[in-house]
Amino acid sequence: MSESLLSAPVANPARVPLPLIATSAGVATKQTAKDFRSGEEVRWCPGCGDYAILAAVQGFLPELGLRRENIVFVSGIGCSSRFPYYMNTYGMHSIHGRAPAIATGLSVSRPDLSVWVVTGDGDALSIGGNHLIHALRRNVNLRILLFNNRIYGLTKGQYSPTSEPGKITKSTPMGSLDTPFNPVSLAVGAGAGFVARTVDSDRKHLTSVLRAAAEYEGTALVEIYQNCNIFNDGAFEVLKNPATRDDHLLRLEQGQPLRYGAEGERTIVRDAAGSLRPIDPAAVHGVPADEVVHDAHADDPAIAFSLSRLPENGGPTPIGVFRSVSRPSYDRQVAEQLQRAADASGPGDLDALLAGRDHWTVA
Repeated sequence: MSESLLSAPVANPARVPLPLIATSAGVATKQTAKDFRSGEEVRWCPGCGDYAILAAVQGFLPELGLRRENIVFVSGIGCSSRFPYYMNTYGMHSIHGRAPAIATGLSVSRPDLSVWVVTGDGDALSIGGNHLIHALRRNVNLRILLFNNRIYGLTKGQYSPTSEPGKITKSTPMGSLDTPFNPVSLAVGAGAGFVARTVDSDRKHLTSVLRAAAEYEGTALVEIYQNCNIFNDGAFEVLKNPATRDDHLLRLEQGQPLRYGAEGERTIVRDAAGSLRPIDPAAVHGVPADEVVHDAHADDPAIAFSLSRLPENGGPTPIGVFRSVSRPSYDRQVAEQLQRAADASGPGDLDALLAGRDHWTVA
């Protein structure tokens, strides 16, 4: 490992903010969304939810206070994975499902970079499932944006690992028989320290979740419900339509009861079996004693997991930060381990390492 890596600053939540772009007079200038647009023609289907996500990310990045050359976007394969082309940062359009693995190497070896992974429900949860869960359990310093449209869009409309049972597609003409993944449940089960969900069309909420993810030291997974208006249009319409969203959408707020409905008239309680379920407080004449208050910082992952299962249990769909628990990042621990080794034995000998301790003589 190079000396520059050993002497580099240990990763921190904000990735050690670097100076803003300077003018010729040496005065720092504020960056804007325009600075992060590559100028390449954005080529998604008209009306795709990816446009909204791209605009939100470009508008948010100036907040980091980082030079563009210290930000990297790594993607796999799929519609969402065109993302790096449209960002005026470093980036890599990598291998199907392997973006977390490539990003892990980059993040660990270059702690001065802010590394982001852009992936889709097919890319991340099918061929890339193994890479995703190991990045989560290791707590590598990555921000993983998982675009979930519940369909394979790039290959023209096959069912994906998040498609609902009975989904009729080109590859399931009689309806899908698969039980879908719930990405938030999967992430919590894999031991992720930060897990969140948001919606492509809610710019304010999406930006707030991105901000929270950027501040987290370790792997931050953000599932983004993203509409594919060509092959799976309206998949999340009940959560977006003003006429229905209040009855089906639960906005998570730290330290607040899990209230939803047009007037916040419904809430979530924990039943005798320990599961979460919706209830109308009016039915029990006041605030229920077992009403649940949201705590994203709770050490027990069972709380976040139960929350992620609400839609499957007949409740609303939560959006926001499910879990944000402090854990040592993989990057920090690797850097500290390398420093201890350097302190104990001095500079390493690459030739000796390659030669190894075992030798064979072939007659």
